[in-house]
Amino acid sequence: MPDEKAGPAAAHHIELVIRRLDSLSILPSVAAQFFPRLLQPQFSPSAIADIIELDPALTTNMLSLIHQQALSFSVQKFSLRRALDELPAHLIRDAVLAVKVFQAGGLNDNGVLLRKRLTEHSLAVACCAEDIAEIISPRMNPQLVYCAGLLHDVGKLALGEAMPKSFVRIVDEAKSETACSCTIEQKHLGLDHTILGKRLAQKWHLPNQITLAIWLHHSDVVRISQSMPEARIAQVVQLADSIARQSGIGQSGSFDSPKPAEQIAQSLAINIDQLEKIRQKLPETVRRKSVILGLDLPNAAATYGDIVHTAAARLAREQTQLSLENRKLQSASSHFDFITEFLLSIDSAAAAIDIAESFAANWQKFYQTGTVCLYLVPQPDLQSLEAVVVENLSQTRLVCLNVLDGTPSIPKVIASDFAILNANDYLDWLFEQLDIDFDLNHTKLMPLLSSGRAIGAIVFELRHPGDVELFRENFRTVTSIAGSVLDAACAAAKQQRYVEQFARLLARPGDIQPRITTDSSLNALVEMAAGAAHELNNPLSVMSGRAQLLNQTENDPQKKQILKQIQENSGKISQVIEELMNFARPQEPRPVRTNIKQMLNEAEQLTSQKTGVEHTNVQIEVAEDIKSVFIDSAQVVSAIANVFSNSLESYTNQQGPIKVTSVPGESADFVKLQIVDFGCGMDAKTLEKATQPFFSAKPAGRKRGMGLAYAHRLIRLNKGRLNITSRPGSGTTVTVTLPCKVDDSG
Repeated sequence: MPDEKAGPAAAHHIELVIRRLDSLSILPSVAAQFFPRLLQPQFSPSAIADIIELDPALTTNMLSLIHQQALSFSVQKFSLRRALDELPAHLIRDAVLAVKVFQAGGLNDNGVLLRKRLTEHSLAVACCAEDIAEIISPRMNPQLVYCAGLLHDVGKLALGEAMPKSFVRIVDEAKSETACSCTIEQKHLGLDHTILGKRLAQKWHLPNQITLAIWLHHSDVVRISQSMPEARIAQVVQLADSIARQSGIGQSGSFDSPKPAEQIAQSLAINIDQLEKIRQKLPETVRRKSVILGLDLPNAAATYGDIVHTAAARLAREQTQLSLENRKLQSASSHFDFITEFLLSIDSAAAAIDIAESFAANWQKFYQTGTVCLYLVPQPDLQSLEAVVVENLSQTRLVCLNVLDGTPSIPKVIASDFAILNANDYLDWLFEQLDIDFDLNHTKLMPLLSSGRAIGAIVFELRHPGDVELFRENFRTVTSIAGSVLDAACAAAKQQRYVEQFARLLARPGDIQPRITTDSSLNALVEMAAGAAHELNNPLSVMSGRAQLLNQTENDPQKKQILKQIQENSGKISQVIEELMNFARPQEPRPVRTNIKQMLNEAEQLTSQKTGVEHTNVQIEVAEDIKSVFIDSAQVVSAIANVFSNSLESYTNQQGPIKVTSVPGESADFVKLQIVDFGCGMDAKTLEKATQPFFSAKPAGRKRGMGLAYAHRLIRLNKGRLNITSRPGSGTTVTVTLPCKVDDSG
């Protein structure tokens, strides 16, 4: 104990010691009550809420947690139970487990008993304060007042934590001198438990009303509350403390005469009968709550020790299981990183064999394998296939291998299903051609599947045979993704060849405007478009689906964005295929008599929708003697709208003007529409390709170049013609000739 006449230095030292406390400790009996509930498989805060609200240490911890989680409650709506319902269960469990268990240390049995009786006294004051608040409600929130009563002696509990022997001597001296503990504390420490409690309440961020009750409950609160209404809560706690001491419940550590309860009650407008009812019910209320808290649990320390021992054994078993699960999760996570790194390394312009080279090198590096060979299924009518070989230190080389007649490049057993095979049983033809000494006893073979078919295979030396079963599912996932990517790359190469053939079919030497003139050319185009759709759509669907699945389990924002881009770009490629199909195989026209003026107005409206330009400056002049044409209105309106859109784009403001005039054609069977703009115009090279599909004078990525090509195609289907003249800087004139009579030629 500090010197009998403690000065400011001693008081400052004591305050520093007390402020080091992060929390109060709990009695072993309390720990024995709630600890088994914490270990339930489906832990819920409600399972320990009744214990938390009865123990000062647990309550202070929860109030601090409420502050940390920024849960806000007004004074009138404060509720500890409600806050527990809103806090995450794992945070509550962690906070409760962080509370230390009271250690008797060098204390005798009287010291341990003192701690129990202090807790019992705090519980009595809390229950009594709640009953008082119920009477004077709604001026006070009973649940807030209850917490204030429970924590009013938090300073004494802290002294018992930080300096247990000195605190026992202070209480003994207060008893021998029939004095208030505050007097003895001031004498030896230079400050008392109310100041220490206030300091801790501020450090732990307890509600301000509770802090006032801790600080002022030994003061003249009747007078203080007259000028500080918020101090009335301390007045209620002081009355409750007086009733609890008079009732002899627990031990407060003070042995002076408690303040007259009747005088304080009168200031709170509580009559004698109400006061007596509170006194009568208090002992039974505290007894029931003490049972819940386990204050009188026999052999509490031994019981708690047994529980901890049992829990430790159980946690050890669970830890072993968690370690196994963690290994699996780490493996899955690392495989995902491998997949992500592979996908990010893909160049959109790379050939399939280049992508295969990257994948094979990463495979060897990630799985720490020996030599790796990845080969792709040969193209139809070819007896050779491309392969990449990765030897030591990721040294790669590309080779061309021959497949023997009657020998499938992919064994039938893995042609449409995943399996891990011993390569030595199936690939004699490959090992004979590769100038590499594989360790055939440990060389494995797996398919690269896409949409249920193998588009290639990977062969590798497995240095750790046990990895086969450990990584089987990961192998399946990784090779499936690689198969989809490689399949898409092969399909893209095929599409590129289709486009090149398509361009050759459309282009004719000497023609300013390319056109499809024969049925055979059109049929060839249709076959190419259908082939492109078939070859691309399946792998694109797989790529998009895989990216979506990976996105659902990924938490890294950057990786999620990359996977989203894969999905979006797959969708864009599908749109290109759809446009190609619509161009090559449009619906058969259904011509009807159509008013020219109405047709042009509809085309202007459609242009506004497509371009997003609300007011387009299209000036339409139709000759009086020209009334109608015989066409499929929907197709021609779409075609003219494409011409209008192209004209608008030739202006920097994208508004026009566009002049449209109608004049008779060279014969009475046709009508001419001249669509004139005064925009940027086209040079001869651009004009030559203007109606070719996928040609655009815009920067790459801005337009797909199907507008005028589609217009040209639809006009021709409706027995018309489309001609373009243009000069740079002078604008463009599009002449559309349409039939105005029924075609009886069949």
